[in-house]
Amino acid sequence: MPNYFAHNFELLAYHDLDGKPAFRLAMQALDDRWYLYLGHFWEPLWTILEVTDPTRPRKVAEVPGPPNTWTLQVQVADGKLITALEQIPPGWGGVEGALFEEGIIIWDVRDPARPRRLSQWKTGGSGTHRNHYDGGRYVHLAAGMPGFSGNIYVTVDIEDPERPREVGRWFLPEPYAAGGGKPARRYSLHGPAYTDGDRAYLGYGGAGLVILDISDVRAPKLVSRLDFGDAFTNSLGLHTAIPLKQRGLVVVNTEAIVENSDEPYNFAGLVDISDEMQPRLISLFPTPEPPAGAPYPNFSKRGGRFGPHNQHHYQNQPCLLNRDDLVYLTWFNGGLRVYDIRDPYLPREVGYFLPHDPPERRGLLPRTLVTQSEDVLVDARGNAYLTDKNHGLHVVRYTGG
Repeated sequence: MPNYFAHNFELLAYHDLDGKPAFRLAMQALDDRWYLYLGHFWEPLWTILEVTDPTRPRKVAEVPGPPNTWTLQVQVADGKLITALEQIPPGWGGVEGALFEEGIIIWDVRDPARPRRLSQWKTGGSGTHRNHYDGGRYVHLAAGMPGFSGNIYVTVDIEDPERPREVGRWFLPEPYAAGGGKPARRYSLHGPAYTDGDRAYLGYGGAGLVILDISDVRAPKLVSRLDFGDAFTNSLGLHTAIPLKQRGLVVVNTEAIVENSDEPYNFAGLVDISDEMQPRLISLFPTPEPPAGAPYPNFSKRGGRFGPHNQHHYQNQPCLLNRDDLVYLTWFNGGLRVYDIRDPYLPREVGYFLPHDPPERRGLLPRTLVTQSEDVLVDARGNAYLTDKNHGLHVVRYTGG
């Protein structure tokens, strides 16, 4: 089991994943059994682990994906598994001109360890990235559609999961290349388009935070938009926006892209939406600091990416942790960080888990072989699952207040 640095965290288990690093995570609990679904990085694949005992994660199934295709993203709800398919970009193992699959595959996982393929919906373009599905009739996609220079928001109706169909879309005019759009920055919905009631909250890349009225999913309407400006906008822009609607807040973050922090400042923070027509950034999360005795003075120049990446997503699933006072957030070479946001004007770091650097390279990146914590999911029992570009799966538990 790998060594690590930690504050207010304990390591419960480590699973090597047979040397195949994972990325996105999803979960369902059925008949007192808990199952973790993983999309993978460096080869087209999905893995299912049983984590009923989180100290002994056990692989129960491995499902191959189509060749030359990213299978990073997964969501599970209502006994359905939604897996994203996407063209692999250059520099990530993509082969120029190679055939690939795209869109989403819908699976029946009422038998959790035996996914049964129901259908595939296609964009006709590059595929989908980080999507949102919390059950019911609609899947909310970050979709690479023909005629656009970036991903847009598309809603797909899966009332009949064997015959999915697009029912709505929304986009800013700037990335509509076929219509003459020329964005000053990269306007692309990273996803998810995180829904809460009749609202959707979008991390729309260089366009910042977008709030949509989706009371009619066939005709979404813009409510408001918050542009974070060039000081906070790298080549990707805003990555994620997770609403804490009862508190009138949205947790937002960018994604670090360039190694050694050679790009605009990457941030995570809180946006006040108590007046949703006038969203405003009210605080930033403190920058993680290296543990005592670390052989580097800061994370920015230790190699690899440093900055926020993925938050824990509750997605209205009873098997997942639902708290509006703590934020779990990965920071690439800074590991997993937990923030207390009870005072929204003064968020505090209250815990971290930092794996030691991987002992061997399993993928193409980063150029310097260091920890690159990618995604985190926390179950309702308080167990957090952490993935990395070159590690297996860490299962950890926050022990703070």
